[in-house]
Amino acid sequence: MIVNTEYADISLPGSPMRTFVAAPVAEGHYPGIWCYSDIFQLTSPMLRACVRLAGYGFVAAAPEIYRRIEPPGTVLRFDDAGRARGQQDAAKTPVAHFDADCRAGLDWLSEHPKVAPGKIGVVGFCIGGHLAFRAAFQPDVHATVCYYATGIHDGKLGQDADAGSLARATQIRGELLMILGTKDPHVPEAGRATIDRALQKSDVRYSRLLYTAEHAFTRDEGPRFDPEASDLAFAEMVRLFRRVFHD
Repeated sequence: MIVNTEYADISLPGSPMRTFVAAPVAEGHYPGIWCYSDIFQLTSPMLRACVRLAGYGFVAAAPEIYRRIEPPGTVLRFDDAGRARGQQDAAKTPVAHFDADCRAGLDWLSEHPKVAPGKIGVVGFCIGGHLAFRAAFQPDVHATVCYYATGIHDGKLGQDADAGSLARATQIRGELLMILGTKDPHVPEAGRATIDRALQKSDVRYSRLLYTAEHAFTRDEGPRFDPEASDLAFAEMVRLFRRVFHD
């Protein structure tokens, strides 16, 4: 499908939440997918991922996760300085702020003129994968995809040493897909096992996909990009969203 793209500023206290939106041009209503970036915010790879997802018949909306700290339009570079700045921004952000912005974003997306009523999903990458996991606690989220989500196994997220995300997994009502790389040092084998045990005990409807790939393997810039694993994972994500929202 051909898509249109735009930026929308969601009006919130303090500073607006700038959000990149990609939606099919064709008339109709489509499931809305709230898309969380990694620590670098709305980089070119993130925008391309949103456009690609929209092309399969979804309204993909990606917010700036550091809207309380960085000026609107801030995109961090894929270098040491950008990485350090992104990590510092994360460390300054209480999980309660991430959660509040999530709820505001989901409310906004549900009112988007091209989004079908009651059809909301979430996807996230890296820190965004953890944010997506927490978004799944919201009762109106019916499907969630977490790509190489950091901090879920040990609880670390933003300013909080332990956000307690795994302990709240019983609140997830929709389906959950965890996508991970076996060579990812940020989510090692022991961490993956911790997540599996907790999700099994919580009776969440979830599945896990493992690829022989490194952290951030879907980012199509840099040495860790794995095209085959990225394509396979993307297909599984689309398959989940289509089954949940169209079957």
